[in-house]
Amino acid sequence: MAVGWSRDGAVQEQIDATVESAVEMAKNRLPSGESATHCQECEDVIPEARRKALPGVRYCVTCQTEMERRQKRAALYNRRGSKDSQLK
Repeated sequence: MAVGWSRDGAVQEQIDATVESAVEMAKNRLPSGESATHCQECEDVIPEARRKALPGVRYCVTCQTEMERRQKRAALYNRRGSKDSQLK
């Protein structure tokens, strides 16, 4: 049953779109290819053990942690909110 301005099935479509978006973001963050020897952010040396454990790594642990913290904070905002969900 639709409520307010949303049509039937709109809530499920929003949930599906949010899940698909999260999966796509996670796939895009997966490193691939040859690992960098130096961090792209701070230019510190990336330890060989990290480069072997994560093929395609581009950042040191400190910079990677900071990037993930910022991404998590941004991901908490629902970009696809319907008018109905914004009114409640």
